[in-house]
Amino acid sequence: MFKEKVRRTASFAILAILLLGTLIFAGCGTDENSGQADANPNAALSGTINIAGSTSVQPFSEVLAEEFMKLHKDVQINVQGGGSSQGVTAVVSGVADIGAASRELKEEEIAEGVAPIKMAIDGIAIVVHPDNSIGDLSADQVKSIYTGNVTNWKEVGGADATITVVTREESSGTRDAFLDIIMAKEEITSSAIVQNSTGAVRTTVSGDPNAIGYISLASLNEEVKALDIDSVAASVENIKNGSYLLQRPFHYITTDKTSDLAQAFIDFTLSDEGQRIVEEEGAFSVN
Repeated sequence: MFKEKVRRTASFAILAILLLGTLIFAGCGTDENSGQADANPNAALSGTINIAGSTSVQPFSEVLAEEFMKLHKDVQINVQGGGSSQGVTAVVSGVADIGAASRELKEEEIAEGVAPIKMAIDGIAIVVHPDNSIGDLSADQVKSIYTGNVTNWKEVGGADATITVVTREESSGTRDAFLDIIMAKEEITSSAIVQNSTGAVRTTVSGDPNAIGYISLASLNEEVKALDIDSVAASVENIKNGSYLLQRPFHYITTDKTSDLAQAFIDFTLSDEGQRIVEEEGAFSVN
């Protein structure tokens, strides 16, 4: 089990308002180089970094930001959610300094001039209520549930009860990874409950004995039960040895306009210390 942390989740619109306020205040009495790292690596850093995107990456960004701000007292880092697609849009538009995505970027996104930087590897857990008697499903059974071809738990060896299917919104990187790995591009049933964050999926499944959902493995806690997939447990060991099917990259997203300060934060994330934090929070190092 991974220890749950309370996280802030804000809408993309609220992020834009907050950033407008940041820009207004930045114009009042701040140094013209605020937000840029000095060429001297020993110089103090100052300024603001805004990160937006995947709600799966968000908890990692928040902890990394806390540690970076401890090292650099004059740096402020704001971390918001919104989904992987929002992360791309935010960094392209300049609303965010760094985007976050929990999937591979699409060709049309790369064409907008963004560059993905892999900062962690994560697993996706298929989760049910702890009281559900089912402990193992095949990937094909999961697919059949999510297409709507299987609608009762008794069809896969469980109780005689209608399955409540829970999924993520279309901008979610977790959803995109799930579609690629499990659904083979088939559509998720229109009867599925759609939630806009990892936490919301987990809460919905924990409150419904007949629900099934999918969440970042790093967000797994005692509220829900992770199923084995094809008799392989969703575990750290099985992610590392490659035997667990559902795994995906966590990316930070930059452009050629990314500030030196934002790059300094990314460099910290990819350092030994940053990657230690990534692993402590439940994902896997890229080093």
